[in-house]
Amino acid sequence: MTLFHFGNCFALAYFPYFIAYKCSGLSEYNAFWRCVQAGATYLFVQLCKMLFLATFFPTWEGGAGVYDFVGEFMKATVDLADLLGLHLVMSRNAGKGEYKIMVAAMGWATAELVMSRCLPLWVGARGIEFDWKYIQMSFDSNISLIHYIGMAAVVWMFTRYDLPKTFRLPVTVLLALCVYKSFLMELFVHVFLLGSWTVLLVKAVLTGGISLCSLFLFVTLVHSN
Repeated sequence: MTLFHFGNCFALAYFPYFIAYKCSGLSEYNAFWRCVQAGATYLFVQLCKMLFLATFFPTWEGGAGVYDFVGEFMKATVDLADLLGLHLVMSRNAGKGEYKIMVAAMGWATAELVMSRCLPLWVGARGIEFDWKYIQMSFDSNISLIHYIGMAAVVWMFTRYDLPKTFRLPVTVLLALCVYKSFLMELFVHVFLLGSWTVLLVKAVLTGGISLCSLFLFVTLVHSN
């Protein structure tokens, strides 16, 4: 029974990535190693972020239940490095915009999935007691994939030299939302005391909204050219 539960969680977490890779056409471009390189860039960026946070942002020593708003906001700002990493990956790949976006997003999201959720699923989902948190973790991995596809699209649009002026403001707002989404979610949880399923739902709605706006701007920009 525990192995069956692990299989369900594993399939829910990993199969959408496989389906996205196959259906997006990346397999036809033999982009597997490009995605691996994007994943390696993700690991390097996360290492730099951890070193920076450990050096300049010591552990919060305030009272219990006190939310360090400024400290958490500054820590979230460090996620700007993810934007630079995605831009670096896309700038090193030749091809159409959608190809660059999918390679960067697939590599980035898959590396995060392997590094942050593989071990917890293997150890926890095979436990004796059933726990919904591993199902939630699997759903969250799918949300992350959508998030990084939207983020990569926004980064690609923002770095275009021919981006119309009317697109500058909405693209910049979407970039800010992508960077500070985790901070906003933590703030909502602290203020409204949201449950785990509610947090997952809010995160899915917020990510879906950002991604749909990114898709609309991307399609409009591509067709206008």
